[in-house]
Amino acid sequence: MEKLVIEGGRPLSGTIRIHGAKNAALPILAASMMAAGSHIIENVPNLLDISVMLDILRSLGCRAVLDDGKVRLNTATAHSYHVPEHLMSQMRSSIFFMGPLLARFGKVQVHQPGGCAIGERKIDLHLRGLTALGARIEESADTITCEADQLRGADIVLDFPSVGATENIMMAAAMAKGTTTISNAAREPEIQDLQNYLNAMGARIIGAGTDTISIDGVDRLVPCSYEIIPDRIVAGTMMIAAAATRGDVTLVNVNPSHLNSLTHALRRAGVQIAAENDIIHVSCHSRLKSVERIVTSPYPSFPTDLQAQVMVLLSLADSISIVKETIFEGRFKHVGELTRMGADIRVDLNSAFIRGVPRLYGAAVEASDLRAGAALVIAGLAACGTTVVEQIHHIDRGYDRIEDMFRSLGARIERIACAADASSSGT
Repeated sequence: MEKLVIEGGRPLSGTIRIHGAKNAALPILAASMMAAGSHIIENVPNLLDISVMLDILRSLGCRAVLDDGKVRLNTATAHSYHVPEHLMSQMRSSIFFMGPLLARFGKVQVHQPGGCAIGERKIDLHLRGLTALGARIEESADTITCEADQLRGADIVLDFPSVGATENIMMAAAMAKGTTTISNAAREPEIQDLQNYLNAMGARIIGAGTDTISIDGVDRLVPCSYEIIPDRIVAGTMMIAAAATRGDVTLVNVNPSHLNSLTHALRRAGVQIAAENDIIHVSCHSRLKSVERIVTSPYPSFPTDLQAQVMVLLSLADSISIVKETIFEGRFKHVGELTRMGADIRVDLNSAFIRGVPRLYGAAVEASDLRAGAALVIAGLAACGTTVVEQIHHIDRGYDRIEDMFRSLGARIERIACAADASSSGT
């Protein structure tokens, strides 16, 4: 195990390039299974979740190599429809293989997916969607098996605009017979990216980015080359860190339109933001103002994946702010760690009441999940003294060497091995 050691109190300054979007890359890598042959996927971040996804592809018989942001895949050699349990348990996004494997082989066998412990995330919507397309589903104590002689288009209405369910249904429907309509679909930019990738392979899909997606099934898809969109959550994390440290940071390789809800919230807090083309400039040189209320909701509203990070910012504001979490019931685990650093936060059901304090103080804290970990790093950068963040394997699931990213902006942050690791390795 490793940990991050942060010497806080230094404003971030400089320019940083934002890497490709994990949440776009994962379903796109899974979708490559639908077209047998050689694919090249560019702007892929080197993350723990990406590594697991590539291991799953290899376990299915594919050849997969990641080098300098480029994944080279050969899916022609795929021979298995079973995703191994030890890999599924590491990452929730492994569920994305259900649609592609069902479309290619007519059968798929998976296990309950793993991932961050941030609340209940059932896969019922995935299974209902696949059933509507004609799949037969059998669930046992530890496996889920889906079979279909021929997937057929259907009109599907989602009870909730689930990103994963929308994407899984899109992939399966791309090779179904007839037309599929997904109503109350999720609208995230990553869904638009998946649509663009599938269409580049020969699919016929329109409507991604709206609440209604239409898919005309095709008989065959062909391999292609494709470049992943920038990661809006990584970009948002950097924007919040710049503001929390009263810094001056320029982000390149971003899509400002993907960050409108965050930009609005930051401007309300007194942060200066300028955006043009694929560049965002963030600066903040005085104490932040409180924001009366931020509510997480599906895109294009404020993202749950930036809730923990913005809570750090509001902890340093001049009065009381309220953050309401409506997506995941278990996403306030970072609050206890922030209070150890001097934050004044009270949680009541799914709302956090944040009374701003003049400063935070360094402490030893633990990351409970991916975005909580990023929030604690931001808190450490803004705090007085030394902060040690442990359990950083969670952070590595979504940020490509986060310490290098912040160090390029002038932060004092180091990754070191924990004592147990050092002693066991003889160092």
